[in-house]
Amino acid sequence: MDGLHPDRPASSTRAFVTLVTNADYALGAKALIHSLRATGTTADVVVLHTDVAEVAGLDARQVRCDLLPTSDAFNMAHARDALHARAAFTKGGKPPFHTPLDNFAKLRLWQLDYERVVFLDADTLVLRNVDKLFDYPEFCAAPNVYESVADFHRMNSGVFTARPSAATFADMLARLDVPGAFWRRTDQTFLEAYFPDWHGLPVFCNMLQYVWFAMPELWSWDDIRILHFQYEKPWQDHDKADKLRPLIDLWKAHARGEVPDLSTMPAP
Repeated sequence: MDGLHPDRPASSTRAFVTLVTNADYALGAKALIHSLRATGTTADVVVLHTDVAEVAGLDARQVRCDLLPTSDAFNMAHARDALHARAAFTKGGKPPFHTPLDNFAKLRLWQLDYERVVFLDADTLVLRNVDKLFDYPEFCAAPNVYESVADFHRMNSGVFTARPSAATFADMLARLDVPGAFWRRTDQTFLEAYFPDWHGLPVFCNMLQYVWFAMPELWSWDDIRILHFQYEKPWQDHDKADKLRPLIDLWKAHARGEVPDLSTMPAP
């Protein structure tokens, strides 16, 4: 597993995997891991990370990973300022700790020593057991729905199913960094292109937080499996915090090690 440095061997053939590239995402991963453990999953929980210090104390198998061996031209094109100048985020605010180039390290999960993987962004919470996702094929992801039905045409890479394979990883590297390459939304745009026939998961397996106020008729606490805090994060102070207060309070409860009763959650 060149480029990967695990702290211990795998104990299962299946794993939930997240990625931590700085101290902020370590905060998110702590709440995510607690929410996963609360579902009674039997799979490994793995934190891919780029810095040993950030993940100290997390209740997971830790696999330190190197950034991908991409070219200087690729790195310059996907540096934060360059990417945001060329493809600005207009629907929400990306936090200051967002480093677009780091997102591509997510692809290293195809190097992991597991047969089946479910990837979860560190800004997600798992509200109900989703072990059944390991039985889904590669590559499954939910549509990027948070504003209108038009969003169903695009996928969101915050949750997806994968089958680790050295051959797939090598092919990804060969297709990722080519002359003139620019992946507008980094790993998300690349994965959508690499798996053009991606299988659609229900939106409830990756419910984006903006649905709460933009499409409230789609929100159903009885059905949501995974909640995703896209754009602004629940541990930040931000201008949408009041709109999203119940969701932020839910995240904070998991961060404290509690398991909230979803039946008491308010409707949008």
